[in-house]
Amino acid sequence: MRFLVSAILAVTCLWGAGARAQVPEVRFAQQFSMGYLQFDVMRHRGLLQKHAAALGIPEVKVNYVVFNGPDMMNDALLSGAIDVASGGVPGLLTIWDKTRGTPREVRGIAPMSQNPVYLTSRDPRLKSIRDFGRNDRIAVPAAKVSAQAVMLQMAAAKEWGDASYDRLDSLTFSLSPPDATAGILSGRTDFTAAFTVPPYQEMQLRDPGVHIVLSSEDVIGVASGGTAWTSKRFRDANPKLYQALLNAMQEGSEFIASNPRETAEYYAADTKGKIDIDLMVELLKNPRFKYTLVPAGTMRWAAFMHKVGRLKNAPSSWKDLFWPELHDRDGS
Repeated sequence: MRFLVSAILAVTCLWGAGARAQVPEVRFAQQFSMGYLQFDVMRHRGLLQKHAAALGIPEVKVNYVVFNGPDMMNDALLSGAIDVASGGVPGLLTIWDKTRGTPREVRGIAPMSQNPVYLTSRDPRLKSIRDFGRNDRIAVPAAKVSAQAVMLQMAAAKEWGDASYDRLDSLTFSLSPPDATAGILSGRTDFTAAFTVPPYQEMQLRDPGVHIVLSSEDVIGVASGGTAWTSKRFRDANPKLYQALLNAMQEGSEFIASNPRETAEYYAADTKGKIDIDLMVELLKNPRFKYTLVPAGTMRWAAFMHKVGRLKNAPSSWKDLFWPELHDRDGS
């Protein structure tokens, strides 16, 4: 799969290089979650093009590709096959640590969302992570590297001590949230639990046989989830376009707050899956679901990952993780 994606992205990169000689282009990568709704709004309302035009860039090409985890997305970003990646804060921390102080440096553009995520199961035996045994399997978007996988490690460290942070890793495997949801709802799978994303987790919980085993709010509290990041190369080469991107993301955040139904319809159209619009609208009106570019709780992620050795370098502040255009925000 990694070889296939690399080949596709290589072709995209070669095609894009020719296109960018005439028209600036921004190539976005996003995931299945509701955590990146600003991108859906930007796509349907032409917000990047609008803000670029206001800054003197009359035309911009925009392309999107969907990934199911941060590793391949970060590889694509470093190779130049995409310009903007998105994922959970652990994905940003990983590539920031890897590229810190190098010509390939990567930092965050901005966080995009705050919302709870749940580890769910329909097995009544599983009431907490203490109940998982060697024969259980847990579906996560990307084993060991997704935000859900790291959150499971945080929960394990809290339960059994830091030295046992990876105690449940052997039970996890990679599966997209739509496929994990179909499996949980069917009740006929070879896995016993799924750590997915909104709105898929809420679709699961509408089945009375499905329950929450673990909530992110019990592990990390209220914290930024979906986040966008880019390379120093892209930002330095396109200062006006970069500012237009940040402005478009801000307008997208404001649109989501004021227009939940239209936002849900955009998301459903882009995912091309069976999405309950009314359920999404209900979630978007829930104060626990926020779409904001203000960082929250990023240092809690960083502290854990550094403590268990997943990061060589620890950021001294959330500002180390994001490009300076965001530093006037009251983040954490």
